[in-house]
Amino acid sequence: MKLIISFLFLLFSTVAPEKKQETGKLCEIHNTSFKAGEEITMKIYYTTLGMYVGAGEATFTTSLERFNGAAVYHCVGTGKTYSFFDNFFKVRDRYESYIDTATMLPVKFIRNVSEGNTKIYNNVTFNHNAGTATSTHGLFNVTPCIQDVISSVYYMRNIDFGKYKPGDKIPFDMFLDDEIYHLYLRYIGKEKVKTQYGKFRAIKLKPLLIKGNVFEGGEDMNVWISDDPNHILLRAESPVSVGSIKVDMMGYRNLRYPLTSLISFR
Repeated sequence: MKLIISFLFLLFSTVAPEKKQETGKLCEIHNTSFKAGEEITMKIYYTTLGMYVGAGEATFTTSLERFNGAAVYHCVGTGKTYSFFDNFFKVRDRYESYIDTATMLPVKFIRNVSEGNTKIYNNVTFNHNAGTATSTHGLFNVTPCIQDVISSVYYMRNIDFGKYKPGDKIPFDMFLDDEIYHLYLRYIGKEKVKTQYGKFRAIKLKPLLIKGNVFEGGEDMNVWISDDPNHILLRAESPVSVGSIKVDMMGYRNLRYPLTSLISFR
């Protein structure tokens, strides 16, 4: 059950590394999609034989704070399994990113994970001018415009997808577990998607998965975000060794714009 929750938070850390790419354009990103006070709730389902079974939930929140004298978005993602699944594999995860409001680059990242008998804690401070990241475990050199797990989600929401055509790859670098990953998303295009919440106009993306114990690898994961200025995550799904995992948006508060992509409720 570990990856049922981690699937959502590590959505971008499971995409396959490719050859190092120029990442300077990432610094040009500006926040046009969210505001402080936003809250989004996701429900994680395990599906088999056509049946949805609620396995857990995750919540993303944003607030406006100050870090080292600069204004930052404090973005927090928490995840937990439901009590029934706690009997098999209890998950209580918390990820935090402090993102500079002017550059949309992370200045601090905290990962505090409890999954079964495994506990992980890492506190990372980024110095983009020096090109370094200081984590709980030491000092590391990083590439320009590096992202973390949570800041990657908010970076994705601020991409101008109008500049891409179906099949294009959108590269970015991410720092996780004291390593740099050179990642990409593939832009598929626009389509309608029906979720447990409702039917939406959406933008479809595909990350390339690494083959492992749960995921089969290849481009089997599908991600849909709202085709409106909010660009919130509506659904993510992927087959696993038995059945599949689906993550659906089930609630929101304080979006920056009306959710005009919603066509109808379920």
